[in-house]
Amino acid sequence: MKDLIIKFLKPYRKQVVLAVVLLLAQVMASLYLPNLNANIINNGMAKGDINYIIRAGAFMLAVTLILVACAISSSYLGSRISMSVGRDMRQAVFYKVESFSQADLDKFGVPSLITRNTNDVHQIQMLVLLGLNLMVMAPIMCLGGIIMALRQDVVLSSSIIIIAPLMAVVVWLILIRAIPLFRSIQSKIDRVNQIMREKLMGVRVIRAFVKNNYEAQRFDKANRDLTATTLRVNRIIALAIPSLLIIMNMTTIAIIWFGGHRIESGAMAIGNLTAFLTYIMEIMIAVTLAMSMFLMVPRAEASAERLLEVLNTEPSIKDPTKPIVLLPKAEYKVKGKIEFCKVDFRYPDAEEPVLKNLSFTAMPGKTTAIIGSTGCGKSTLIALIPRFYDVTSGSIKIDGIDIRNILLQDLRGRIGLVSQKAFLFSGTIADNLRFGKEDATEEELWHALEVAQAKNFVMALPDKLYAPVEQGGVNFSGGQRQRLAIARAIVKKPEIYLFDDSFSALDFKTDSQLRQALKKETVHNTVIIVAQRVGTILNADQIIALNDDGTIAGIGNHNQLMKTCEVYRDIVHSQLSNEKIIYE
Repeated sequence: MKDLIIKFLKPYRKQVVLAVVLLLAQVMASLYLPNLNANIINNGMAKGDINYIIRAGAFMLAVTLILVACAISSSYLGSRISMSVGRDMRQAVFYKVESFSQADLDKFGVPSLITRNTNDVHQIQMLVLLGLNLMVMAPIMCLGGIIMALRQDVVLSSSIIIIAPLMAVVVWLILIRAIPLFRSIQSKIDRVNQIMREKLMGVRVIRAFVKNNYEAQRFDKANRDLTATTLRVNRIIALAIPSLLIIMNMTTIAIIWFGGHRIESGAMAIGNLTAFLTYIMEIMIAVTLAMSMFLMVPRAEASAERLLEVLNTEPSIKDPTKPIVLLPKAEYKVKGKIEFCKVDFRYPDAEEPVLKNLSFTAMPGKTTAIIGSTGCGKSTLIALIPRFYDVTSGSIKIDGIDIRNILLQDLRGRIGLVSQKAFLFSGTIADNLRFGKEDATEEELWHALEVAQAKNFVMALPDKLYAPVEQGGVNFSGGQRQRLAIARAIVKKPEIYLFDDSFSALDFKTDSQLRQALKKETVHNTVIIVAQRVGTILNADQIIALNDDGTIAGIGNHNQLMKTCEVYRDIVHSQLSNEKIIYE
């Protein structure tokens, strides 16, 4: 945790030094004021010297104003530094997560990453804020209070020998109970976030299966678990303040009692007793502040461990150390030729490979279709091309270059991907279409919409291109989202188009019109389509049929596979049993 905080505090070291100086001035002023008060009582009030009281009072007021100015300035600087550290941490976690592969994201889980970048960062932020104040103030105030108390009366100061260990024992007993609970709270917050996210993402499924009560009970269980643990911690902490207050009040009574006897005997002045009481209170306040700091540390330490786990994770997929720089598109003779060379892929911790010994070539200007039963690895195959996952063995080449030797930005910049679940970002339709090409003109946007068969419904919207899009595109139907996602890929004008079952929500007429328009648009591009419906890929130049175990059952066009591939024939007959099946 220390290394993490130091790393993010380093850019603000000048502000930290200034804040510490201001805190030192504040503590020194607060320690000096009781002594001034004692002098006024002993030298002014006792002797009836009004001029001394006015002079000393004016000086005391000046010291108080300095204390106030230092307190305000140090609080402002502390808040500013802690907020800046929190901002930088969130930014660092966000950038790190952006570099993660899909496997890395799966390892942590989305709810946990959200909690780490919000709640965990907040814990570190609060520790920095308290630390900048308490780590400086508490020890100096405690030590200074002891020294100044000794100056007032050495005999009464012996009470510190009893008070300090007693308070230390109380704090220690509280900490050993609270620390383990603080560590468990963070994982319980993760669990609540996970269930909440599943509830929101799967609300339609939950309602369709009438599982509202079940989900409510599941959330209630996790919520109650978190609440119970938090209450246990708060009950333990709640014991701290009354316990320390009892010690402080009993100490005050004892000091007044014994101090009164010393004043009566003439061994101590009444002003010294008032100053001594103030210093004892400052010592106790310093211990209480230190305890607050100690209570923050275990929770912040647990958060720091979780943040470091993210920040220290090396992405499993990253840029090559010696990348091959791709030529500009205009200088390519071959644009987007994709070769799978004996590719195997196994998910992390899986026993068996999903894809086995895949070898095929997808040529520019041609459409390659992937078909097979559910779970045979079609979408996984698509995910390997932009390196969302890396192959377990074998290689994938684009224009003869292994994709692992290409910068990720260059590789993905030449690919237009339309994923299985069309996702739109909050904003406008134009914002979403320009996601792959920020400087796209409105003419380009309308052209892409026309190709994607989305122009008519966008034209019918009141704001047309600037119609609002809610997060995830929930204010559009599934088919509309798919067409907008396809248009977004077309605006990018990539060399390679990857369509991962991207026509599933379209009716047959729209599907046919879109494929005809897309064929004209991609006449010089490599197109790979994953499809469940045979009707979508009947006219593909090359069809790859996959077996259930992820191996290739056959490669060819529709007519060739109908003759040679039993897997493909079974799929066609299951879908086109009532339609005319064409043989060569």
